[in-house]
Amino acid sequence: MSEFLEIKPEELNENPFKLIGKDWMLITAKKEDKVNTMTASWGGLGVMWGKNVAYIVIRPQRYTKEFIDSSNKFSLTFFDDSFKKDLGYLGKVSGRDEDKIASTSLNVTEIDNIPYFQEGKLVLVCKKLYAQEFKEECFIDNESNEKWYPNKDYHTLYVAEIEKVLLKK
Repeated sequence: MSEFLEIKPEELNENPFKLIGKDWMLITAKKEDKVNTMTASWGGLGVMWGKNVAYIVIRPQRYTKEFIDSSNKFSLTFFDDSFKKDLGYLGKVSGRDEDKIASTSLNVTEIDNIPYFQEGKLVLVCKKLYAQEFKEECFIDNESNEKWYPNKDYHTLYVAEIEKVLLKK
C-alpha cells in the first residue's frame, strides 16, 4: 500500500474513455483463497444513486464471473502501456485452464482482503450494488445486439460503488 496514495474519486484526473477503452483494465476478485482476473475494455465510471460508481460487464462463460458473483467486492486495476502484453495474455487465457497470473510479470497484493496488482498505476476498489443480465428484448439498437451477441451470450452488468481510489505515487 505504501506505493499508492489514496485519493477521493472526485480527485481522479484520468480520462475514463482512454483508461477503459484504450488502456484496458483488469477486473479482479477473490473466491475463497483463489484470485482470478480478466482484461476488460468495456465499462464506465460515473454517479448513480448518489454514489461514485464503476460499471463493468462480464459474459457468462468467463471464469472471472464466478469470482465476481461470489464476492461483494472486486478491484479494477489500470496500467501504463508497458504491461499491454500481460493484459493481452490475461484476456485470452482462462484461469480455469492454468494459473494465468503466474505466467505474467504481475504480482497480486491486497487491501482489505480485496486483490489488485501492485504494478498498476491506478486501482479502484469496488463494492457491488447491482447486477442484471442484458436481455435481447431490452435492446433498442438491434444492430448492437446482432453484432455483439450472435450467440446470445449476454453480459451481466454490475454497478459498484467505488470505495477506494489508489494512485501510484
